[in-house]
Amino acid sequence: MKFRELSIPGAFEVTPQQHGDPRGLFMEWYRFDKLSEVVGHPLRLAQGNLSVSAKDVVRGIHFADVPPGQAKYVSCVRGAVLDVVVDLRVGSPAFGRWEFVRLDEDDRRSVYIPEGLGHGFCALTDDATLSYVCSETYNPTGEHGIHPLDPDLGIEWPTDAPQLSAKDEQAPTLAEALESNLLPRWDECQAYYASLRAV
Repeated sequence: MKFRELSIPGAFEVTPQQHGDPRGLFMEWYRFDKLSEVVGHPLRLAQGNLSVSAKDVVRGIHFADVPPGQAKYVSCVRGAVLDVVVDLRVGSPAFGRWEFVRLDEDDRRSVYIPEGLGHGFCALTDDATLSYVCSETYNPTGEHGIHPLDPDLGIEWPTDAPQLSAKDEQAPTLAEALESNLLPRWDECQAYYASLRAV
């Protein structure tokens, strides 16, 4: 299992080692101890989700209030997606930056997304299936979104015909979220990460 930190501090691409033979394959897609070593604290597994999307569906950019936020460990178990991580932490040296990671059923990579970051993806195939675990359960009053097609954010989605949910269509732009103090703050996120390491 290999970890690569993205250009966004605290987010990691995880590449598993696959063991295959004519019967099939085996791999460890998640390791509590190895992720803890890299991140600095364990990932609390509070909820597991499964998402199935048609080709060209764009979901996101979703994030949660910090604290407690919602860290995610995301894998694609069928088809392929281009997963995007966006730094929404006001005051972060990478604020507004985004980075794609291709997740698919061949390389079987995962992405770890800490609290305070935005997450979204574009389905590259029909029936693209994401499986992900979260550090907190769903909290509708503490979860928010940024419009995924916000030109100021400038995410280069790999589709000419993105399909969005009504909720994502109505999400504010990054500038609107910043003006309304909706976004997480870098210093508050850092303090929250430190509290997780102290447990």
